[in-house]
Amino acid sequence: MSTRPALSAPTTLRHARILGLGAYRPERVVTNEEIIQFIDSSDEWIRQRSGIVTRRFAREDETVVDMAEAASRQALERAGVETGQVDAVIMATVTHPFQTPAAAPVLADRLGMTDPAAYDISAACAGYCYAIAQANDMIRAGSADTVLVVGVEKLSDFTDKHDRGSAFIFGDGAGAAVVGVADRPGIGPTIWGSLGERADAITQRESWTDLRPAMEDPGRTKGVDWPAFTMQGQTVFRWAVFSMAPVARRAVEAAGITPADLDAFVPHQANMRITDAMVKALELPEHVPVARDIAETGNTSAASIPLAMSRMLEEGEAPHGGLALQIGFGAGLVYAAQVVEMP
Repeated sequence: MSTRPALSAPTTLRHARILGLGAYRPERVVTNEEIIQFIDSSDEWIRQRSGIVTRRFAREDETVVDMAEAASRQALERAGVETGQVDAVIMATVTHPFQTPAAAPVLADRLGMTDPAAYDISAACAGYCYAIAQANDMIRAGSADTVLVVGVEKLSDFTDKHDRGSAFIFGDGAGAAVVGVADRPGIGPTIWGSLGERADAITQRESWTDLRPAMEDPGRTKGVDWPAFTMQGQTVFRWAVFSMAPVARRAVEAAGITPADLDAFVPHQANMRITDAMVKALELPEHVPVARDIAETGNTSAASIPLAMSRMLEEGEAPHGGLALQIGFGAGLVYAAQVVEMP
């Protein structure tokens, strides 16, 4: 009787860390004054409710791949990594307008990469943290040595400018991270999860199949609206404030540190009031700087955390090599948090 041979598998786990970050913000700055031309609101109300002063909108002909390319090239340069060294590309986005093909393989080709694994993930505002978790696990298990992680959104394409509850919130942009092998742990355990029973709290207004009959009728096509995102603001606010602080605390504990050991707190840039409430609930020490990129960039969903961390490092608000707690949360409802060593 023959014995089936055992499969080979890695027996030793490695460590991973972020080697470099890149960011891209579109040139066009959109003020609150421009936004309130289409909604019954004011600059003062928007600032008080969200903390947003301006946001960036991409050009009409500028795609998520275009923005991702710019952020990725900067991240690769800062990491000192050649494109041929990248084994996998993970793109976190909910605004790539094609169901297939994914944006990641198109980006990989743009960058001149040679046959990398490449795929998109849809985890909304938690997408970047989900992708960092996947990159970390891939490197630890030995299925990749270097992974390019990108969070990118062109939310202006999916925003109803007449919706008073969401028109002022969203912006466009891209952030990228190069994750590679390290001699020490540079990415802590990820605390993540989902609450599918609250999926209607943030959702696309119509499914693509719901729009098909109208699109197929030449007489109706002209009046068909693009499927914008809608949000139950108060529901999301309460969930983020009361449920995400415990998740963030668990991520700090899982990393084997305390809040006092942190050199930065980089939450998803959803709303300044949510950030302030989380800081208070976490009892974060005053010496820990907090990302508040939302004031000038708006809510960029999967791009917000790498954009905010890049700004903190560039402006000297956070130290290179320091420890940062990052947490993403959004549509799904999904969330993910981990402590990382900043590049």
